[in-house]
Amino acid sequence: NGKVKVQKNIINLATYVSLFPQLIAGPIVRYQTVEKELDDRVHSFKNFAYGIRRFSIGLAKKVLIANALGELCTKAFALNETTVIFYWIFGISYMLQLYFDFSAYSDMAIGLGRIFGFNFPENFNYPYISKSITEFWRRWHISLSTWFKDYVYIPLGGNRDGKYKQIRNILIVWLLTGIWHGANWTFLIWGLLFGILLIIEKIFLNKFMEKLPSFIRRIYVLFIVMILFVIFNSDNMSVALINIKGLF
Repeated sequence: NGKVKVQKNIINLATYVSLFPQLIAGPIVRYQTVEKELDDRVHSFKNFAYGIRRFSIGLAKKVLIANALGELCTKAFALNETTVIFYWIFGISYMLQLYFDFSAYSDMAIGLGRIFGFNFPENFNYPYISKSITEFWRRWHISLSTWFKDYVYIPLGGNRDGKYKQIRNILIVWLLTGIWHGANWTFLIWGLLFGILLIIEKIFLNKFMEKLPSFIRRIYVLFIVMILFVIFNSDNMSVALINIKGLF
């Protein structure tokens, strides 16, 4: 997008493309974030110690929490239970597993990056304390949200060309966000529903929600996110609807 100079050093370019700490599930690291560090990284005991500590926290979250929650979800489904309590346990467990799993990989990537002298961006900021879906997406997978904002939403016109085009732009961004997660109708519907909720909040719901107590707003976010993550985790929409119905 013209914000950085062309990298003519093949070694530096290859280093950026193959930055292994963030390749699998870490934050999306843009070139301009590490451009200077490719030539001039700061190595210090302080950075090394921070990197080790951050990596260890991520590893603990993955092994001790995320994997345990994943095992709980797997064993719960093996019981073939169909009670409301079962579906709620599954929904809450999966929501927590997804956060601890994904944020754990981000922690490990940030830690490894710091060990090698790179400062990767934060990717999660306590999303489950959010008071709106809009705030949730400012705290969840931050690098993905900002990437779509800068490379899709703003080039489409952002909020500059009137309300209807802004709504169109938001829907396009969230349809693409769903597709980004996989070629499945569940991901597409998941993205579309988040886009619709963001539009509803922007148009009128935020003004109403601001009058409610904080704990009510947080419960609203957690409930909506759990429902949409149930869709996200389902093999197809038929299974998703069965799982959602089981919650009620």
